[in-house]
Amino acid sequence: MLDINRIRENTDEVIRGLAKRNFTADFSHVIMLDDKRKALTFESENLKAQKNKVSADIPMKKKNQEDVSELLAEMKVIADKTKEIEIELNNVKKEIQEFLEVLPNIPADDVQQGGPEENKVVSVYGKKPEFSFVPKDHVTLCETLNLIDYKRGVKIGGNGFWVYTGIGAIVEWALLNYFVEEHLKDGYEFLLPPHILTYECGYTAGQFPKFQDDVFKLKEEENKGYTQFILPTAETALVNYHRDEILKEEELPKKYFAYTPCYRKEAGSYRAEERGMIRGHQFNKIEMFQYTTPENSDAALDELVDKAVRLMDGLGLHFRLSKLAAGDCSHSMAKTLDIEVWIPSMGIYKEVSSASNAKDYQARRGNIRFKREQSGKNEYLHTLNASGLATSRILPAIVEQFQNEDGSITIPEVLRKWIGKDMIKIEKK
Repeated sequence: MLDINRIRENTDEVIRGLAKRNFTADFSHVIMLDDKRKALTFESENLKAQKNKVSADIPMKKKNQEDVSELLAEMKVIADKTKEIEIELNNVKKEIQEFLEVLPNIPADDVQQGGPEENKVVSVYGKKPEFSFVPKDHVTLCETLNLIDYKRGVKIGGNGFWVYTGIGAIVEWALLNYFVEEHLKDGYEFLLPPHILTYECGYTAGQFPKFQDDVFKLKEEENKGYTQFILPTAETALVNYHRDEILKEEELPKKYFAYTPCYRKEAGSYRAEERGMIRGHQFNKIEMFQYTTPENSDAALDELVDKAVRLMDGLGLHFRLSKLAAGDCSHSMAKTLDIEVWIPSMGIYKEVSSASNAKDYQARRGNIRFKREQSGKNEYLHTLNASGLATSRILPAIVEQFQNEDGSITIPEVLRKWIGKDMIKIEKK
């Protein structure tokens, strides 16, 4: 959520920042409402002071056996006026809140204006695979090698679902083990959060109310809307781990990672080029997350990007790092870099990790602060996240990039200790 004081004091700067997302807003009304909020608050505080003075006078007059009827009448007038102002003040605060909560984050200064067409490739890693034979796509390979059962996945869950089978399930679990082992080496704390979250979690993450229809809803209450949903990513849980808390500066940065399946209602695109596991309603992901002081969040983003790149490098895959333009960054993020893996059969790169800095946007929504040691004041901290990594596109990339002419797949060396072999071959019956 954006700071109303920043909007008031730097209106033109905020307008220019949001324009980089092709987002326009008129702040004149919300500034007028904030002026009204201040005036009502001032009036309310004066009435409370007046009430306290009159309240103090009543016992004295009673002690002196003086008539207090006028004071009691004055107290009633003050109480009625205070109640009237509080109702108006709450309505004004609610209107300000409703305006602010739908505004996207302001892009960082070094983020390019525009949409996906303005994304910039920062680095390219590894050599694009070349084949001396006609390569197969991952769907054909996974079915031939009995790694994935697509038909039964659809039978069980509907379109957008699949079943890992046999060695395919072992490879999937090996990937997750590899990610977990590397994050533990780097000193990140492992969390296994609930998969069912409350509405407040989506709100803090910045996904609600604007994108509340993009998730699988679980529970609805009359006049309150739905109160629980299935998490679309572990980020939604991790950003709420310290919601409504004040951390000590010496505790920061907090570094976490979590494993969860991710459930995406909006992910059901079934174009021909997105067959198989490229896009689905449920997939596995390890998510990295950091809580930092504002001055350290840029360095934290660099760390998250470097960690995701090292994971990809370790697998030996060909991939690239892209910096997203403002219009392609998600609603809550000020800056995002995507790691995109090459899928030979599609002839394009697909995102397997987004590393993002939300700055104080999510912290304001979730009231997550830290106490500055030197000043003793509470400040909003910064939140960052990155996939480390999503497997549903890593496995297809491995299958396609490391395929051999005889239809076998060479297993990346870092995974072999969990799989127990260096090659996946067609099983002879």
